[in-house]
Amino acid sequence: MTVLAQSAAVDMAMDTAVTEGLEAVRGEGYSATATSFDSLGVARELVEALDSQGIHNPFPVQVLTIPDAIAGRDVCGKAKTGSGKTLAFGLPLVMRVRAGDSRGAISPRGLVLVPTRELAVQVHEVLCALGHAVGVRVVVVYGGADVDAQVKEIRKGTDVVIATPGRLIDLVDRGVVRMGDVEVAVLDEADRMADMGFLPQVDWLLRRIEHRHQTMLFSATLDGDVDRLVRRHLADPVRHEVASAQPTVEQMEHRFLQVHQMDKVKVAAAICRGSTKAILFVRTKRGADRLVEQLQRERVRAAAIHGDLRQSSREKALVDFSSGRLSVLVATDVAARGLDIEDVDVVVHFDPPEDHKAYLHRSGRTARAGGTGVVATLVLWDQVLDVERIQRRLGLPTRVVEVFSNDARLADLARFDLDEGVA
Repeated sequence: MTVLAQSAAVDMAMDTAVTEGLEAVRGEGYSATATSFDSLGVARELVEALDSQGIHNPFPVQVLTIPDAIAGRDVCGKAKTGSGKTLAFGLPLVMRVRAGDSRGAISPRGLVLVPTRELAVQVHEVLCALGHAVGVRVVVVYGGADVDAQVKEIRKGTDVVIATPGRLIDLVDRGVVRMGDVEVAVLDEADRMADMGFLPQVDWLLRRIEHRHQTMLFSATLDGDVDRLVRRHLADPVRHEVASAQPTVEQMEHRFLQVHQMDKVKVAAAICRGSTKAILFVRTKRGADRLVEQLQRERVRAAAIHGDLRQSSREKALVDFSSGRLSVLVATDVAARGLDIEDVDVVVHFDPPEDHKAYLHRSGRTARAGGTGVVATLVLWDQVLDVERIQRRLGLPTRVVEVFSNDARLADLARFDLDEGVA
């Protein structure tokens, strides 16, 4: 499978709204008869590129937003990660950028702002393949990577820049990128950018676009700071929403396991040995590195991903994990959004999340593309009340079961029998 097929198939993984039916789709402009990219107005070369990768039918968020985006309307889309947003904005973006003339090597006409390096890389893979089909050059820039190498790529000429806000501000300050000629701006995962405190940087960048332009914003939520961003930077936007017919948590099996501090790592190791691909979430960067070392002493091969690692180390860990060469990834919450990895069968909250939103964000790394998955939360005695609060908020069973690392049930959490004793 090629890069476009891998990235697009993962990014377009249907969430609950898709699998439960189109009655969950709302928004103006929706047409039940639009069942192909061609019928949505996508350029022939792009339709052929998608067809060659086995991508034939648009998902609801694409059906809703692509016609308005192609027409040049500002678009405000509410949809979760994994619903197909990258093609929803990527196809109109490369079409509209292709329609004009290049303004120069360092003056891109298309801009995509994303919150994390990992999401920047994934969006670049999809848009680069689309751009190749229509002669649009796409460059990605993000912090933690060699800035000189990124400057060289930009100076070769670029039509579209995909960027994290901090690195792009650095390049604008250096005079390497000029924002004045941007004609299409995309804000992806706007709620995540708000959570990470990036909205002042986003506002700074958008105010440097010197003329009227099209803006597309995609977010899982549209309230609070995101709503203020919409009102400030989008002109009479058409609003579309792909809502879940059922709560996302219903796509997963949930296990809440009370463990003892001295046995906690061994419990996690037993779960990992019984999984194909497992992501373990911890709260701190130091905790991630420490857990990797502890798992390796239990003969479980694992790698960490967090903000203090060199970008090359992060990318190697993700590639190894995605390809199956590595079966366990230990991550801080930086990986809870924007990462789409196929076939993750188990998510472990090694450190319980701070709230129900964090639980959903982390847990959403499994049960993707209409599949199933297991989510396990390891709970110490003094964390039980906090975890029960999250359970009630999400409508999950509040039973917390005490386990030890010699419990045979840990080898297959999907069939975990709450009433079965220790093996």
